[in-house]
Amino acid sequence: MEENIVFLTLGAALLLFVWGKPRYDIVAILALIVLVVLGIVPKEEAFLGFGHPAVITVAAVLVVSKALESSGLVNIIVRLMEGVGENVTLQIGVLSALVALASGFMNNIGALAIMMPVAIQLARKHDYSPSSILMPIAFASLLGGMNTLIGTPPNIIIATFRNAEFGERYRMFDFGLVGIFATIAGVLFISLLGWRLLPRRNAAKSEEELFEIGNYLTEVRIPEKSNLLGHTIRDINYNEDFDIKVLGLIRHKQRIHAPGMRFGLREGDILMLECDTEDLEKFINEFKLELVGEEVIKEADEGNNEIEIMEGIIQENSPLIGRTAASMGLRTRYSVNLLALARSIRTIRERIDHVAFQSGDVLLLQGKSSDMSETFQALGCFPLAKRGLSIGKPRRTILALVIFFLSILVVIFELLPVDLAFTLAAVLMVISRVLPIRDLYTSIDWPVIVLLGAMIPVGEAFETSGAAISITEQLILVGREMPIYLQLGGILLVTMLLSGVINNAATVLLMAPIGINIAASLELSADPFLMAVAIGGSAAFLTPIGHQSNTLVMSPGGYKFLDYIKLGLPLTILVILVVIPLLLIFWPP
Repeated sequence: MEENIVFLTLGAALLLFVWGKPRYDIVAILALIVLVVLGIVPKEEAFLGFGHPAVITVAAVLVVSKALESSGLVNIIVRLMEGVGENVTLQIGVLSALVALASGFMNNIGALAIMMPVAIQLARKHDYSPSSILMPIAFASLLGGMNTLIGTPPNIIIATFRNAEFGERYRMFDFGLVGIFATIAGVLFISLLGWRLLPRRNAAKSEEELFEIGNYLTEVRIPEKSNLLGHTIRDINYNEDFDIKVLGLIRHKQRIHAPGMRFGLREGDILMLECDTEDLEKFINEFKLELVGEEVIKEADEGNNEIEIMEGIIQENSPLIGRTAASMGLRTRYSVNLLALARSIRTIRERIDHVAFQSGDVLLLQGKSSDMSETFQALGCFPLAKRGLSIGKPRRTILALVIFFLSILVVIFELLPVDLAFTLAAVLMVISRVLPIRDLYTSIDWPVIVLLGAMIPVGEAFETSGAAISITEQLILVGREMPIYLQLGGILLVTMLLSGVINNAATVLLMAPIGINIAASLELSADPFLMAVAIGGSAAFLTPIGHQSNTLVMSPGGYKFLDYIKLGLPLTILVILVVIPLLLIFWPP
């Protein structure tokens, strides 16, 4: 009876994970509550998962990663990339290798966030589409996470499973015995061949437009001095010098949704435009127009010329999601103006102040230079331009690296367990002001923490109820005549497929007990099965929803769902072919 309840609960949770509604952390909490109410999980143990070492470790690693991200490492990386040259293959290879290396020691989202602006600047500078480089570095961040204990949450979870089952956890670099070869093979593939499989999505009207995120929706005002006065809508829509479309017009606070082509323009009219950033800049300068809202900050900072415009992409857990610029009070609370908004899925026809933001939207924000980095962080946005990066101070960079490498050494020499070592590192980062204390809690990806805390008791119920054993028996029955390499390949493939549609931490929590039980039933070592699950949990290459790294590059790269399969499928096959023999060599069953 308990076994059936667990199967039904997990089945429903998996369907909701795939659907994406409600969000995965809410689904995990609902699954936990159902099992508690039905008596499968004891009430007194319902929330013990939130004190689990894996949860503490993930939270601490996220804080340390954010400190490294804001310490000024970007400036060092940019200087390194200047010596790479103009060869596209070499640029993609070097940047992918750097992302993979960084992802082994910090959160892979943070590593990708650091490198994305560098990649976009490289593409713009050397005349190729960012779609050629953004997906490769996103996949490189997943590959790099395979190599160390702290590289990705699945590795931390697998280590705790091994500790619980056998009284010994994996060490810092145990994952690298296999992971580093998979990473090298993957980075070589995407650098030499893989990026050529991706579409080069440049704007249709301009050979020079290299960064297609979909056009921006923006609003401009026609002032008294504008030489657009007396012109018509047709003069804008059919101007050969600009690729601009007028979506609407506001006159005397009245919205005109579809003004005719001969509609004459007057002083004070506000035009709702769809265009890219280069055409917008040329259009404003030529016709002496004003971006709506721009004067608010200028008046507030009269005499201060340190006003800048930055592009940024809304990340998955941003507080902006579901809110509008008006409801968020961007001007009053954050002292920034929303100048334009781009969304790759469809054309937006509402006024930008009243558009509900979505993950992946690209914003054009204006504010004081000194505040923009902190504002972007508070809004949960990643900057997409070099000018928006926080350069940092050399002292902070050195101090952050010292604290980080000391924590690594403490774990390597087993002076402290990884959860305590990185919690101490996180505290030292804050005490030394490498990471401002106000960013301590905002740097933690709380939905992932809630997911882990809720799914750990659910995973334990999956095992103790007999559900995991039942699945194991069926898998053994199907594969009992198969050689060990096919059984390992099956576990790896199933984990990869699951991680493409649900959170990789949830995938590993479900698959790890199955791997352990299969090994026990076959009287084999559990290590190759656990390692297969760990690698499969990180290898989410097939969909844009499999990992936040994949989602993050979708809009700025102009990717479609099938683009991930074009590069992800051959990379998945390559990883399987490389990993299975290495598992048998380094972790013999």
